[in-house]
Amino acid sequence: MNDMSEASYRVTADELRQFIERFERLEMEKKDISDQQKEVMAEAKGRGYDTKVMRKIVSLRKRDQNDIAEEEAVLDMYKEALGM
Repeated sequence: MNDMSEASYRVTADELRQFIERFERLEMEKKDISDQQKEVMAEAKGRGYDTKVMRKIVSLRKRDQNDIAEEEAVLDMYKEALGM
């Protein structure tokens, strides 16, 4: 390899290593956050809250109100059709 392409390879390898290390740090942070979320739910469960319902509420809060209303209307219609 000539000096120019060797230097280019080194820079590319260094840059690649930086991207990989950044990604790995983010993976560790994501795991830490996930562990903290589990701790919150365990604490809530210990106080008697239904964590399945809590997760559903968190999911609903992320959605658009109109989408929720439409889904609930269809759900009610289906339940009525089935005599529920």
